Amino acid sequence: MGFVRAVLKKDLEPGKMLGIEVDGKKILLANLAGTYYAIGNRCTHRGCMLSDGKREGENIRCPCHRSVFDVKTGNVLKGPAKKPEPVFQVKVEGDQVLANV
Repeated sequence: MGFVRAVLKKDLEPGKMLGIEVDGKKILLANLAGTYYAIGNRCTHRGCMLSDGKREGENIRCPCHRSVFDVKTGNVLKGPAKKPEPVFQVKVEGDQVLANV
């Protein structure tokens, strides 16, 4: 599908994260010190929404079973999840954050 508008920059301040749905895909957007990242928002362990979890630096902890994922790479840092989250390219154009879905 290519890059589509995900959010306005003003809606995702540095240090914040946001769960969105784009073209039927659940995506977690994070703004880490002005750089935007996007990974899957459903935990690969049991499908809980990562956007309901807790951000810990560059990581997100799942609220259900406490798996930890790297927000930049989608990699599992701590189980019980074994599969990484999908990663989506992100770019900024003007005041918009776009995700490649």
